[in-house]
Amino acid sequence: MLEPSSPHKFRLFAIIAAAALIVLGILFFQSLSAKTTIPDVTFTNLKGEKISAQSLRGKVVMVNFWATSCATCVAEMPKMVSTYNQYHAQGLEYVAVAMRDDPANYVLNYVETRQLPFQVALDVDGQLAKAFGEVRMTPTTFVIDKQGNILKRYLGEPSFDELHGLLEKALKA
Repeated sequence: MLEPSSPHKFRLFAIIAAAALIVLGILFFQSLSAKTTIPDVTFTNLKGEKISAQSLRGKVVMVNFWATSCATCVAEMPKMVSTYNQYHAQGLEYVAVAMRDDPANYVLNYVETRQLPFQVALDVDGQLAKAFGEVRMTPTTFVIDKQGNILKRYLGEPSFDELHGLLEKALKA
């Protein structure tokens, strides 16, 4: 049996290496273009009404995980209310999700005394936080486009100038 000469071995190696690089490149670019979408969840607001993720399609949505015991959450809430009021007429929806350890009566009192204008849901069993990638830190805010793609995840209080720019772009799309 004839063995390939050294130049043939090198050529074969080069072809295999080139093919491997092409495959890796394709996979890399696919991962960049792959978008994370809103999980298929149902929020239950304080009135007991159900809001499915599917029903939010066609709108830009902010989902904010917060707690009444979180100083940063309480400090950012007036800015969140202002953001909602500024962009709601253009199609922004907002769901504030109170974390599982936040007592329902505290949440209800906070919502009523501050007259929060958007949907507020309780994550009684922690399944919403789990579905959004094991959210543990509050506040954590997700900005979701009209197709249900998560555009940005903010940990802590967002830069509101940056957030407003992102919302304006998403609402125009």
